[in-house]
Amino acid sequence: MKVEGCGDEASFTTAFRLCADEHGTPLNASILTWKNKHMTITKEAILAALSKVQEPELNKDLVTLNMIRELQIADNNVVSFTIMLTTPACPLRGQIEKEARQAVMSVEGVKSVNIKWDSDVPNDGRMRGLLNMPIRNAIAVGSGKGGVGKSTVAVNIAVALAQSGARVGLMDADIYGPNIPTMLGVEKLPPPKGQRLIPAQAYDIKMISMGLLVKPGQPLIWRGPMLNSAIRQFLGDVEWGELDYLIVDLPPGTGDASLSLAQALPLSGAVIVTLPQLVSLEDASRGLNMFRTLEVPILGIVENMSYLDLPDGTRMDIFGSGGGEQLAQATQANFLGKVPIDQNVRIGGDSGKPILVSYPDSPVANSLREIAQKIAAQISVAALSAKNELPINIVE
Repeated sequence: MKVEGCGDEASFTTAFRLCADEHGTPLNASILTWKNKHMTITKEAILAALSKVQEPELNKDLVTLNMIRELQIADNNVVSFTIMLTTPACPLRGQIEKEARQAVMSVEGVKSVNIKWDSDVPNDGRMRGLLNMPIRNAIAVGSGKGGVGKSTVAVNIAVALAQSGARVGLMDADIYGPNIPTMLGVEKLPPPKGQRLIPAQAYDIKMISMGLLVKPGQPLIWRGPMLNSAIRQFLGDVEWGELDYLIVDLPPGTGDASLSLAQALPLSGAVIVTLPQLVSLEDASRGLNMFRTLEVPILGIVENMSYLDLPDGTRMDIFGSGGGEQLAQATQANFLGKVPIDQNVRIGGDSGKPILVSYPDSPVANSLREIAQKIAAQISVAALSAKNELPINIVE
């Protein structure tokens, strides 16, 4: 065998020993250097390794799911590829990266691995049929009663998804108490384009609210048909553009707004916000069952204002404890998480700076971010698991 650079016609080991003697390089290092230089790494070998890495929530491998894109192998045996996530808010991204990197590094000859990230949020497959409104997923945030922090949760879910890189819209359908503009620090809408409204933007979120269309403090004394018309206009007459997620903040209770929304916009799912206390749980249960009656999937339950951490390290359960989890178990719904009490949530809501913006590393922000990630993951799993086939009946 002839070894490049030494010119010796000798056995493999003898040749490398001669090279090692000539260049002053240890034998094992010489062999390793030669193998790294001359080893041919194929894309097939890399894909075979990655086919052993499972997407934890979809329970299929990355290759089968077509999540590996732009695979390249450089001359220096550096492997680069992009992992296409089903949501930019993927909660298991770290686990996927670790396992993918280990799998590729196990391929003989690979020197290092460069992983890039992208996302393609799947469409839930529901036929919305709204002109100029190509939204992939619509999420309703509701509660059985007021005062549980529903709008705060809706705003911060939207912020968390937008911070992850998703295209997010937020519709304030709480017509009687439109507080979203205050929470986002928005005072007016941009000028309309023709007959279409242009949504306001804050923190990379597109937002529309009745609070931006009426004078401050003006009451809206509307009956059902007017409410239904307003919601339909928010959906059809607003230039939303393409959205990965449209978050809809509903008014509390089980009234006309929820029914109108479910009829006008097929929903990917609903999130129920409650306090731990019994009175709130009873109303939240009614709201949850209303969505089930309307055949809207329940994404889960959020227990807001769960506890207050005191300066001395103790914890105070102001509104009780464990109610949200108990409701989730009783209704066989997912429990998305607890959100603690923090005065900075109130301060941020009043000043137009959501907690995920003003205190992004706080326990409250971390809880809300994890809740948003769980919601996004559930929606992706449901969208990719559904067959979404339109039945065609052939009449002979």
